[in-house]
Amino acid sequence: MRLPPLNALRAFEAAARHNGYIAAAEELCVTRGAVSRHIKLLEDHLGVTLFHRNHRGVELTAAGRQLLPVLTETFARIAREAEQISAMTRDVRIICPPALSIRWLFPRLEEFQAAHPDIRVRLTTEFYGAKGFDDTEHDLGVSVEHVSGRGAGIASMPLFPMVLSPACSPALLRQRPLSAPADLARMTLLHESPQRRDWAHWLSSFGVRGVDAGSGPTFPNLDMAARAATMGAGVVMADLALCQEELRAGTLVLPFPEMTCTTPQGGYVLLGARARWDEPHLRAFRDWAASSSADLVACMGA
Repeated sequence: MRLPPLNALRAFEAAARHNGYIAAAEELCVTRGAVSRHIKLLEDHLGVTLFHRNHRGVELTAAGRQLLPVLTETFARIAREAEQISAMTRDVRIICPPALSIRWLFPRLEEFQAAHPDIRVRLTTEFYGAKGFDDTEHDLGVSVEHVSGRGAGIASMPLFPMVLSPACSPALLRQRPLSAPADLARMTLLHESPQRRDWAHWLSSFGVRGVDAGSGPTFPNLDMAARAATMGAGVVMADLALCQEELRAGTLVLPFPEMTCTTPQGGYVLLGARARWDEPHLRAFRDWAASSSADLVACMGA
């Protein structure tokens, strides 16, 4: 006996599961009449009645009750396998905050794509929401190490440290030399976020007094604050990893190069669901990210 039509099987399974044609039609995005016709086609094909029709709707016959669990299990298995195969299309959905995206990840993605042309990266350049990293929306994320409320189901891999030190343009430093950290009191401080945490932490780490950590303009992210510093607008608290381009080019310089500190947030990490952490396409990205980060750390030490 040849197999019954697939659409007829789907219509029957949906109608039996919903105990009616109307809900089945809504699920399958067809009309009620189409569901009825498909089921009649299936009944004719099998030579049995699958539903008793009455004024309350439909009720499965013995043949219908025998067929339903087979179809439900089969369709569920097809859905599971299709999901796994879809995952094997090797898309990697990544969320990464703006400064990290622009200054670390995005400029290097071409290297990853060249090494893995079969893996498509779908990058979301955005701050995390109130829930933090959501593994239902993204496969991987880049964040800071220490964040409260991160679930046990989220794995992390260290990337590179967050190391801070003040930086400004060479022209500004020539105009207004900084011989000691206390001289920052006469400079405009540039902040990479409205919280102004980085300046407060650095000044506290080195016991610098007389400098108002809350003064100066704020910016939406480090990228904008650093660019303002290159234009001579003031002194930014530079992230030495993310400001490598300006530091190498000399558009930013460190007035106190020996005075660097890490932060309570820790370094940068790659995040992902622990249950999917070792999937081949995610492992490929993790391995590349680890290698790229090691290169960046080497440049910071050069």
